[in-house]
Amino acid sequence: MAGEPHSEVLHNRERLLSRTFVRLADTLVADFDVSDFLSMLAEHCVELLGVSATSVILLDATGGLRVAATSSERAELLELFAVETDDGPCIDCVRGGVPVFCTDLRAETRQWPRFTAAAHECGFRAAHAIPMRLRDEVIGVLTFLGADPGDPDRDDIELGQALADVATIGILQQRTIEQRNEVAGQLQTALDSRVVIEQAKGVLAQRGGLSMDDAFKQLRSYARARRLRLTDVAAAITDGTVDPAAILAAS
Repeated sequence: MAGEPHSEVLHNRERLLSRTFVRLADTLVADFDVSDFLSMLAEHCVELLGVSATSVILLDATGGLRVAATSSERAELLELFAVETDDGPCIDCVRGGVPVFCTDLRAETRQWPRFTAAAHECGFRAAHAIPMRLRDEVIGVLTFLGADPGDPDRDDIELGQALADVATIGILQQRTIEQRNEVAGQLQTALDSRVVIEQAKGVLAQRGGLSMDDAFKQLRSYARARRLRLTDVAAAITDGTVDPAAILAAS
């Protein structure tokens, strides 16, 4: 900021850096939103590293690439084009799992012909891509775009890598929680379904004078013949929407 003392600028940067790392590490909150999380990362990278724009591209469950966050509309247009054409430093970075630096995109028209042309149209001359990875697992790429050509500052790149590393750990941690919750939900659903089926078997056994095994066979046969889910038929028996006599008569 013009006229602002150098010491104040450094102090403000340190405060922003501290807040950024705290927010990147805090992914255990109940209302965690990965889109907001990555947007914050992209915006703070611009402020902290002095780059023109930042983008985050992630690998999806099928191995495809998705633009997850950008700091500007021009950056989003460029990265969407990169993903669509499978061309550019960001693509090479996420596929290879290593940093890819380009100090002058106009000099790399042979390596990335479509990306460099698109970058020119969007007003970018440099692109520095850093992998988002933990050990051997690469989940995406953090890309810094510059309006002017030039070598990346080593300290800034190290800071950018540190931000990418913390964000990666946060995302993987959140995915682990989601997977654990999904598995727990599936187990609970299975247990709940089992309870409903046992209740329906009891109703059929009592009404038809059957053993529990025969009641289950009757229930299953009725569901299969009508291409219905076993749990749905069982629930219909227990809540009274299906007359057990109709199922017993179907044998």
